Amino acid sequence: MASDRRTLLADAALGVLADEGVRGLTHRAVDRRAAMPPGTTSAYFRTRAALLTALVTRLVHLDQGELHLTAEALPPLRTVEELVDGMALLVRQRLTGEGRRRSLARYACAVESVRDPELRAILVPRENAGREAVRLFLAAHGVTDVENRTHTLLTCIDGLVFDRLVSGGDVPREALEGLVAAALRKTPGSTGPHRDAAP
Repeated sequence: MASDRRTLLADAALGVLADEGVRGLTHRAVDRRAAMPPGTTSAYFRTRAALLTALVTRLVHLDQGELHLTAEALPPLRTVEELVDGMALLVRQRLTGEGRRRSLARYACAVESVRDPELRAILVPRENAGREAVRLFLAAHGVTDVENRTHTLLTCIDGLVFDRLVSGGDVPREALEGLVAAALRKTPGSTGPHRDAAP
């Protein structure tokens, strides 16, 4: 029961952070959002740091679950078009509905983590089925520096999501195609077939 209450409060804290920003994240605001008596949140999370840690842990759990389900729903990635389709789906999830609210909370937490090593450790990118699918795709297409290319590609996608959260609008498919093409580009001095073009 206590764990259920903690999850409920963490979800409420996520909602407060997404809707009201870091300044609006207080124990009282979480109590109101969770429809709990005053003092409930502080009873479970005594300090603001404890509340933020619970929020970030819950956020990472939800993100990992979404990435796993997305990877399961997609066919094995064989062509550039299929990879771009997967990226487009992820971007839509991060920019609409509950995914958008989680994105707003995620970036607010990322800023907070600059001064909080514990939060930063929780937010470190985790291994998941989606990341592994990208890694396998790049390796199958002749990319030698797979780890760095995977990290760079996903970081750039994340940057596009952040830009659209701030400025509005959708991420154009051409931008995703350009990022994938860059990830597949042969580096000077490397051997093997050139992989710029889509199969």
